[in-house]
Amino acid sequence: MNSGEWVSTSMPYLAPRGAGEPDAWSAELAAQRRRGSQRIVHAGEVAAPLEVAGLLGVAEGEVVVVRRRVMYVEDRPSELTDTYYPAAIARGTRLAGTAKIPGGAVALLAELGHAGVRVREDVTARMPDAAERETLLTAPDEPVLRLARVTFDGADRPIQADLMTMPAHAQRLRYELRIE
Repeated sequence: MNSGEWVSTSMPYLAPRGAGEPDAWSAELAAQRRRGSQRIVHAGEVAAPLEVAGLLGVAEGEVVVVRRRVMYVEDRPSELTDTYYPAAIARGTRLAGTAKIPGGAVALLAELGHAGVRVREDVTARMPDAAERETLLTAPDEPVLRLARVTFDGADRPIQADLMTMPAHAQRLRYELRIE
């Protein structure tokens, strides 16, 4: 692994953290002895774009709640993360606000009675748009990875959709699966 590469595994982000534990992002960075932060650039209700509507099983344009963040590693933007929730779950909760959520959003979802039991992720590569290039500080010819994740509850209802965009040259996504 080169010093600028970020290796990320999905599993820590899928289970609720215990009381007083840091969120998964902070814990993952600390384990790698790196500094990181995040900036919430928007939180609140929006009309569901087509991709999000498909992931959450709602109609395009239906109101959903989004938390838009820029993630930083060593003060450099490393990821754009937009997390969407059905309005029926997130409206009026801390998920709809810009304050950091102690223990992370997954812990809050579980507190609200919406624990994830299944996740589907799709990873694609593409060229970034101008806004993504500007925020991620990438060159015009530098591709990004796009990870789309949807989390389902025990009744197989989508409870969260994440759209993450990262500079491809600095990322390695690691998947470890238990075969039972």
